[in-house]
Amino acid sequence: MSVLDRWSDAEAAAAVTRYAAEGVGEDLALRTYSARLLGADPALVLHGGGNTSVKTTVTGLLGETIPVLCVKGSGWDLATIEPPGHPAVRLEPLQALRVLPALSDEEMVAAQRCNLIDPAAPNPSVEALLHAFLPHRFVDHTHSIALLALADQPDAAELCQAVYGERVALVPYVMPGFDLALAAASAYEQAADRARSAGVELEGMVLLKHGLFSFGATAKQSYQRMIALVRQAEQRIEQARGAGGFSLPPSVPEPAGGAAAVLPLLRGGLSRAAEAEGAPGRWLLALRDTPLTRAVTDDPRLSDWASRGVATPDHVIRTKARPLVLPAGLGAGAGAAIEAALAAYGADYSSYFARQNARAGGQKKPLDPLPRLVAIPGLGLVGIGRSAAEAAVVADVAEAWAQTLLAAEAVGRFEPVNEADTFDMEYWSLEQAKLGKAAEKPLARQVVLVTGGAGAIGEATARAFAQRGADVAVLDRQGEQAEAVAAACGRRALGLACDLTDPQAVRQALAAVAAHFGGLDIVVSNAGAAWSGAIAELSDADLRASFELNLFAHQSVAQAAMAIFRAQGMGGQLLFNVSKQALNPGPGFGAYGIAKAALLALMRQYALEGGNEGVRANAINADRIRSGLLDEAMIQERSAARGVSEEAYMAGNLLGEEVRASDVAEAFVALALLQRTTGAVLTVDGGNVAAMVR
Repeated sequence: MSVLDRWSDAEAAAAVTRYAAEGVGEDLALRTYSARLLGADPALVLHGGGNTSVKTTVTGLLGETIPVLCVKGSGWDLATIEPPGHPAVRLEPLQALRVLPALSDEEMVAAQRCNLIDPAAPNPSVEALLHAFLPHRFVDHTHSIALLALADQPDAAELCQAVYGERVALVPYVMPGFDLALAAASAYEQAADRARSAGVELEGMVLLKHGLFSFGATAKQSYQRMIALVRQAEQRIEQARGAGGFSLPPSVPEPAGGAAAVLPLLRGGLSRAAEAEGAPGRWLLALRDTPLTRAVTDDPRLSDWASRGVATPDHVIRTKARPLVLPAGLGAGAGAAIEAALAAYGADYSSYFARQNARAGGQKKPLDPLPRLVAIPGLGLVGIGRSAAEAAVVADVAEAWAQTLLAAEAVGRFEPVNEADTFDMEYWSLEQAKLGKAAEKPLARQVVLVTGGAGAIGEATARAFAQRGADVAVLDRQGEQAEAVAAACGRRALGLACDLTDPQAVRQALAAVAAHFGGLDIVVSNAGAAWSGAIAELSDADLRASFELNLFAHQSVAQAAMAIFRAQGMGGQLLFNVSKQALNPGPGFGAYGIAKAALLALMRQYALEGGNEGVRANAINADRIRSGLLDEAMIQERSAARGVSEEAYMAGNLLGEEVRASDVAEAFVALALLQRTTGAVLTVDGGNVAAMVR
């Protein structure tokens, strides 16, 4: 848990020099540097949490000096923030607002926006006024896990006072916004008076059940005060816990089949629960099965802990107020147990909404009642999101919750904000705005597997699906190349080495895909290779080898995919690369063409038998694509044999245009989007009469 002081004078100076070349002043350069230090440590902030500011000056259009507050803007993450992420707001008009007895959220946002130096800048943080009302030049705010373990206690004020003495101000929990800014400014001034009387300097401020502030005259001072204050909290936890850290509960057996079996059942249950509520039906999952998460999910107190709430109110928009807890020992009836647990969770959420909405005036519109976090005894914590990346963010927050909970329980009792305060934060429009409402891409929420993914067509296909919003898994015999293609498709894309001619290896690879994403939606069964030779002279070994890769490997992939599709109960798609050889065999390519013809029949059989389960099967008939099958040497050989240039050979079709791997990739995407098409063959060859489907 221990945080480190990562400040480097040399790196700070380098940041000042680098940003100066962009016209950024020293104050904002150092603000950016230290903000990124805070954002790089998940023990301090996670995924857009926390905020930072600096009070400085800018020069106006008439050459006048304007005091400003450069404060973190909406949509920026401290881990990657750049100078534009701290938009400048005129400071004096913000400070003048303190005389007001009240200010609505809408009025606060308007006041901040109309005082932006750059009208096109993002909205300043909802806590901008809190930063403005404090006198210090640099102000840092984090959701330190160690601090929250102390601040989420029934006696948090007394505990924090004992740890920090008069060096911090204590602020009772208040909803973020104008009221919190007033409360924090008042608490700061009273604490500053006490600190002076005690002969110490006020270094920070604890927002009970919320987070930690530090401040200073320089970026370095404010940052290092934050680290020192967090370390003191860590020391208090270590004192309570002892040298052994958190203790592991007795081992709980893993559910039957592990993550690869349970997560598709959960994903399917979520789909049906979502559709019943009129919400999008597909979600992705991210499992965390670490000793930390298992220390929570395998503990007999799990149900009680899960009911307590979030570590800091900011997290409620990621995880909702509590996780769904699945029963231990999931086995043969796991699907039914998951469905029942989801139904109970939805009913509880609806009751919670009705109860709190009545208290809040009855004007709120309910969000969907689906969980965003699931605790599975014997397995771990599972984040739920619209994409693999979003699910991973939820899982990160879940791990922070688990760490905070265990530390708080070691000190005393984990007791975060109450239900009413949690509801107010969950349904606060300014908090919901952090999640964004951008339109989803056409293949968002879909998990796509591409075999032969390191080849020309496979790579182009993986990239094309990723560009349409899908999350991608790439399988190839060459593992490093598969990983490289996956890395180009997104941070959470998965690249795996797999010998597709080994059915056991295929089952293991698809199990890994299901465990990583929670399931599978589309398979692009693309891998293949050509064996050449006259059919009458072809060895049995070559013919059998061609069938192993060009037919049986596709069957192994399709069988393993169908098992996942059936567990989910959401249908699925099987897309095969059959090539033109299935329809237009060529001399000397019998081993390849016969196997591909069988593959075409296999596709049709899956279309026939999978339709009543919502599984669609389609194929691409491609020809003359630069790839591992048609490499440069073969292009030279064939063009020379026909007495034409390489360019003419590659464009030898009705359109007179070379067909590229990207054209095949786009055809696979098109088939994926044709929701009422199955058993079809889509030709991508520029026009070859002999290969036309007829």
